[in-house]
Amino acid sequence: MSRKTAKLSQPKHDLVIEKDVKITMRDGAVLYADIFRPKAAGKFPAIVNISAYQKDKVWVPPHDLEEKANPYMTWETVNPTWWVPRGYICVRVDTRGSGKSPGLSDPGGPQETLDYYDAIEWTAKQKWCSGNIGTAGISYHAVTQWRVAGLQPPSLKAMIPWEGYGDAYRDSVFHGGIFQLYYLATWYATQMAHHLLGDPQEYNPDAFRNERLYNYMRHSLDTGYWDNRGAQWDKIKVPFLSAGNWSGHNLHLRGNVEGFVRAKSKHKKLRIHTGTHYHAFYTEEGRLDQLRWFDYWLKGLDTGIMKDPPVKLMIRTGGGTMKDYKFRFENEWPLKRTQWTKLYLQAERKTPVAGAMDSEGTLVRKPPKKKGAISYSATGVSHAGVASASSTMLQAGAMHRTGISFQTEPLKEKTEVTGPAKLVLWVSSTTKDMDMFVTVRNIDRDGKDVWEVGQQGQQVPVAKGWLRASHRKLDPELTLPYRPYHAHDERWWLEPGVPVECEIEIWPIGMVFGKGHRIRIDIQPRDGVGSTPYNHYPAAYNTNGQNTVHTGGQMASYLLLPVIPARS
Repeated sequence: MSRKTAKLSQPKHDLVIEKDVKITMRDGAVLYADIFRPKAAGKFPAIVNISAYQKDKVWVPPHDLEEKANPYMTWETVNPTWWVPRGYICVRVDTRGSGKSPGLSDPGGPQETLDYYDAIEWTAKQKWCSGNIGTAGISYHAVTQWRVAGLQPPSLKAMIPWEGYGDAYRDSVFHGGIFQLYYLATWYATQMAHHLLGDPQEYNPDAFRNERLYNYMRHSLDTGYWDNRGAQWDKIKVPFLSAGNWSGHNLHLRGNVEGFVRAKSKHKKLRIHTGTHYHAFYTEEGRLDQLRWFDYWLKGLDTGIMKDPPVKLMIRTGGGTMKDYKFRFENEWPLKRTQWTKLYLQAERKTPVAGAMDSEGTLVRKPPKKKGAISYSATGVSHAGVASASSTMLQAGAMHRTGISFQTEPLKEKTEVTGPAKLVLWVSSTTKDMDMFVTVRNIDRDGKDVWEVGQQGQQVPVAKGWLRASHRKLDPELTLPYRPYHAHDERWWLEPGVPVECEIEIWPIGMVFGKGHRIRIDIQPRDGVGSTPYNHYPAAYNTNGQNTVHTGGQMASYLLLPVIPARS
């Protein structure tokens, strides 16, 4: 037994399974759950989950997952064969209208949050439960935790939201006011198919009759519909360990950081790792973090975790995997020693060039005195021309290079960029609106991308940011010098040819750029490299329009980066 695990719960219990246990909700509805608990006398803390992913649907993980396959593993949840022997109960609940649970499904809705509250309190009252409840899980199983924590269930003592968005509007559905069409449509269609074309059609044929996509698109401003579909940061007081993913810059990063910064919990920690959105959760290192957290808060064991600094960051040095990178502890977010660095956009051309790795301008340390401007197609042109009505042509994979790019000269020394970032752009358009898709890239000495492992195992760049110009209005109370916060409650249309200033939030960056590498940004009218499968619906009203980015003089556009000096 190592010193790190000496005070942690050790595996010693056999497993008892109860299937299809009825849990009655406050309105009389019945949800079904599976319960995995230790085969022993006494009372134990419980980890409770609720989702639409079907408690009976077995997940067979990839061969390189550190936890091996077993008949009780399901998607994105804790593994009972690891947790139950260590003295924890695992409770999995089919959310209303999914799996075995009847009713009208509304994944992410307020009814699901109330049901989660009721499931937590029901579990706490059972004879085999100590009354201490924890919640843990990835993605869907993290998002539900942020929401239910705002209701403050009395028995919820600690949680681990692992790679899960908090603000449904800003983190998931409308990035910068731009609808994330392809992931959302595919997710919805897939879950419906699992139910209506899979086994649940026998007992739950009305699943997913909720017009989810219609309601999302119908409520394209943040004016009420979204209020109870996301985290209420000011009401979250439970201790939590928030785990984000640098590679989750389309879904599972911003919420974990916002939660750490804005939630009212006195005891909270932030860790950010990298790679796929399931490997890290099941690593020995990841499980030990989880066990140390729950053993402390649910069992009262002194695991030493509260003596650790509150922030644990995986330091990416480019082109590696989780096994290639190391963690580093920090005391706050953003880091106190950050050197906020402005890189100004300097236009070198007036129109785009054709090459995939060409650039139209440079990123420089001093604001250019001379004004410049670069104009480009507001839609981009595919091999079929401009076809905004075609679903296939809307996908970035069918496009030639779009928009414009700026990059630094080769860096004279390796440079760490860790923290929140933003891009301030002066822009104009011949149309009434303008979509700005921003990609931050790491270009090596040979002029090639240094890719990271994405959440789905795909190649991804350093970071992403988005903004629809009509959504440029800022919330003055929540906007920070390094993180703009957009209100999204009204549209400020453009006047043709009239420049406006836009602040674009770039999701947190964690990268050490190597000596001789270049920092590159792409500004495009649609999704750029490394976006799939999280592609968006760019505005259809800008066909044949021209967008312009202005630089220098009174319209000095710039990229603000959190540069971290080496510790002395």
